[in-house]
Amino acid sequence: MYFAAGPYPRLWDEFRHFGPVGTSRFDHHDPPPATQDRGLLYAAERAPTCFAETFQATRTINRARRDPWLVAFAVERDVRVLDLQGLWPTRAGASQAISSGPRPRAREWSRSIYAQYADVDGLRYPSSMFGGAIAFALFERAEDAIPRRPVVHLPLTHPGLQWPIRRIVAELGFNLV
Repeated sequence: MYFAAGPYPRLWDEFRHFGPVGTSRFDHHDPPPATQDRGLLYAAERAPTCFAETFQATRTINRARRDPWLVAFAVERDVRVLDLQGLWPTRAGASQAISSGPRPRAREWSRSIYAQYADVDGLRYPSSMFGGAIAFALFERAEDAIPRRPVVHLPLTHPGLQWPIRRIVAELGFNLV
């Protein structure tokens, strides 16, 4: 999911090269916040996870504000991700709190993973907003894996999304505007 309008509009396949951003858990950007070579794209296996993660601050899905779009795509090559859902965090000296605890600490882990695992394209982690459903933080190393065209690319105002969004809102207990 991405916002096509508002203060920080982006394209669906655009990695964010500004960071670290205080609200983002796995930004691997070097502080202080600035535009840099490191880029990040957050994604999830299922659409409801995207809604929960994107609208968590207000718990209101606003289908028009900032022109939100839903995108589905299949990567064009195998993407090597470090799985933070398994035992790796424990063996590395962390815990599952890396995916739900303080974000500054998770960003430190992400920077360290990025520096120490040059062959890793990103992180696979349990969403703390959608019951541990799978989410991804893809590093700019995965930019060449993103296709030129998505499978699905619809604004949240699209009539065909009305009922699926209503189901997601009910499941999450969020509001809908």
